[in-house]
Amino acid sequence: MQTANKFSVSRYAPQKGPLARLTARDSVVRRLDWPILLSALALSLIGAVLVWSATRNRDTLNQGDPQYFLWRHLLNTGIGLVLMIGTVWLGHRTLRGAVPVLYGLSLVLVAAVLTPLGATINGAHAWIVIGGGFSLQPSEFVKVTIILVMAMLLAARVDAGDLEHPEHRTVVKALCLAAAPMGIVMLMPDLGSVMVMVVIVLGVLLASGASNRWVLGLIGSGTVGAILVWQLGVLDEYQINRFAAFANPELDPSGAGYNTNQARIAIGGGGLMGSGLFKGPQTTGQFVPEQQTDFVFTVAGEELGFVGGLVILGLLGVVLWRACLIARETTELYGTIVAAGIIAWFAFQSFENIGMNLGIMPVAGLPLPFVSYGGSSMFAVWVAVGLLQSIRVQRPLSA
Repeated sequence: MQTANKFSVSRYAPQKGPLARLTARDSVVRRLDWPILLSALALSLIGAVLVWSATRNRDTLNQGDPQYFLWRHLLNTGIGLVLMIGTVWLGHRTLRGAVPVLYGLSLVLVAAVLTPLGATINGAHAWIVIGGGFSLQPSEFVKVTIILVMAMLLAARVDAGDLEHPEHRTVVKALCLAAAPMGIVMLMPDLGSVMVMVVIVLGVLLASGASNRWVLGLIGSGTVGAILVWQLGVLDEYQINRFAAFANPELDPSGAGYNTNQARIAIGGGGLMGSGLFKGPQTTGQFVPEQQTDFVFTVAGEELGFVGGLVILGLLGVVLWRACLIARETTELYGTIVAAGIIAWFAFQSFENIGMNLGIMPVAGLPLPFVSYGGSSMFAVWVAVGLLQSIRVQRPLSA
């Protein structure tokens, strides 16, 4: 017997894709969530300027071209926009049918990092060097596929109207599928990405309506797992030193604690309005390492001040707020779960990145969404925006 529920598929039109379902008066363009799109684009453009400021004087990085990273960041943003458009055009429901293929591909790519194809960049063995100065970080795309594969499983019978909530055995299957790529990423080890994935899984479970016992059990298992990882020596020495430096920044101020101390000096020196673009002493003096990626927020804090940092936080807040509205308004559990996973991803990664710049979180090597330099990260977050836009575009016309 079927049980009536909020997410019954009978409540929306046949799944023919967004272009086939919308009339000329209610076009895809009009149904896009423009606040998300414009906020994400503004963050990417602000990031381009910050990355430019951080790298224009670093000849060892920019190959003698002060605008090298600026153009590459803009190129990454442009490719990300194309990926977003492609995702909206295909639609999240069409991608639902391709999830097994996407999941298998992501497993192959992330496993390839552990083979001779893998490369170590900035201390993390998490990359595949493609050639021509380009590299790929598969763990960024794993974040997307974990969301999609868990949503596909957990929502299948609920959206069909058979159940009110996912069955326990379905939750087990979903967790096992998520655990496989996470385990490979942990072997790299890329602790920062694993932390994000764990938060994504928690967000997905909460949105799916699964029993709270699963959420509590996952938190408990994660705590035990973290202790075992520490005790068994899975982490590299530099990662252990980062946590030690977080607990006591003065323990090794010229070593493991150097990045955090210099980041705090840069942000603290910016004051209310900042020292002016391209005029930050810490940035110009190249005192903050990895300032175009993990520590890009220090450029904003030093050169644009508290006001500039607040603008970035405000734009991230708009993206999260609109994503929450999309998750709430959709009438299919699959869309709700996908949106919730993206919200958890963006929220935690932004908090961790800005927190480690301020010294209130351990350094975990995570980029600031849309702002930090990095092709893989930029492509993944824009695909996520495309999924959010597709969920909004394919809502029932009465919603």
